[in-house]
Amino acid sequence: MAVRKVFKVFKTLLFLAAAAYFAFMLMLAFFQKKYIYYPARDIITTPGLKGMEYEDIYFDSSDGVRLNGWFFPPTDDRGETVLFCHGNADNISYFIDDVRTFMDIGLGVFIFDYRGYGRSGGNQSETGTYFDAEAAWKWLTKDRNINPSKIIIAGRSLGGAIAAWLAKEHKPCALFLETAFTSVEDIASKTHPFVPVRFFLRYKYSTLDYLLKVKAPVLVVHSKDDTVVPFIHGQKLYAAAPSPKKFIELSGTHRNCFVESAEIYTEGIKDFLESTR
Repeated sequence: MAVRKVFKVFKTLLFLAAAAYFAFMLMLAFFQKKYIYYPARDIITTPGLKGMEYEDIYFDSSDGVRLNGWFFPPTDDRGETVLFCHGNADNISYFIDDVRTFMDIGLGVFIFDYRGYGRSGGNQSETGTYFDAEAAWKWLTKDRNINPSKIIIAGRSLGGAIAAWLAKEHKPCALFLETAFTSVEDIASKTHPFVPVRFFLRYKYSTLDYLLKVKAPVLVVHSKDDTVVPFIHGQKLYAAAPSPKKFIELSGTHRNCFVESAEIYTEGIKDFLESTR
């Protein structure tokens, strides 16, 4: 009698565990977008309030979405401009200090918001972010008439996948991959090891696959202390990158490593650009 009772309890617990697992999988399947994108709509400050000269730009993607970005002209004679693809959170107003870092070494910057971020219209999607990056490239090369050989495509975190995609479509001066992952699938399989993510994951952002088709110098930047995108992702991207290439190892968290290792970061960029010009 006691054995039968224990078996019944065990079956009930097994059923509840299976139901919970199934419910968790459904949640991941139907709410993937909320795990991928964390947009901020409010612009918390502007470059003008920071004493920086810039142009507030509106431009359109190929599917008709109105996008917003800020353009900062280069300050040295080389005229190189960074097309900056930010990560999956916040909006361009959170990256003004990063823009200033590039400007301090003479580079121009065009930083833009993907659809659904900041003042850009539309709703987030993987294909949409690629359309948005292509539109930003078109604005620089067509509207601003900047030669592709003077454009550095830079992507941070999720923006690394978008930057790598854009770089394989064109021939920029260089590609910067900062704290980027190899793919969403690789990240998800580590954070959810007991979930068959590859079977229902709708978002790919396959940075590594795109990188294999890039024909430009590549700079990979990653922190050994990064717990959001582990260091191994940067190492794998560097191994796959074409030559010439350079790896900059930083210290600090996923978001703060660029501040904590500021001198290593900026000097590394300058050395890389000098060696590939």
